Amino acid sequence: MKDADQGRAGELAGEGLRIGIVRARFNDALTGRLAQACLAELERLEVDAADIRQVSVPGALEIPIALQALAASGDYDALIALGCVIRGETYHFELVANESGAGASRVALDHRIPIANAILTVEDEAQAWARAEDKGRDAARVAVEMANLMEDLA
Repeated sequence: MKDADQGRAGELAGEGLRIGIVRARFNDALTGRLAQACLAELERLEVDAADIRQVSVPGALEIPIALQALAASGDYDALIALGCVIRGETYHFELVANESGAGASRVALDHRIPIANAILTVEDEAQAWARAEDKGRDAARVAVEMANLMEDLA
């Protein structure tokens, strides 16, 4: 049996990895900031721009089905979900936050592909802006680390 610690597991080495990104357009300025930070970090981790595919969807509820299509293609080592759900005055916030997260997790488990979930769920816009850059960078690091781990576990 192969020891995961002997391969690339835990490494933030992106060379040769293929990454798919699904970004919700709802709260576009915020999700754009997430994407910008994510792409900059992927570049820093040496993921080739030609190996990154970005798609956009209307909102967070549409993220899982786009993730599913990318996962089903078999073309990616990891996927990233970018979105922003800001609490409003109705139950809609809970529905969108819970279902988008659960959908992303289901796709990851069904297709055995790592998905970095960077769908912000916040109380207000100020919280979203305060978290956007860090969360975008974190998503890139999670995707790369988990892609390497999954390769070692295969």
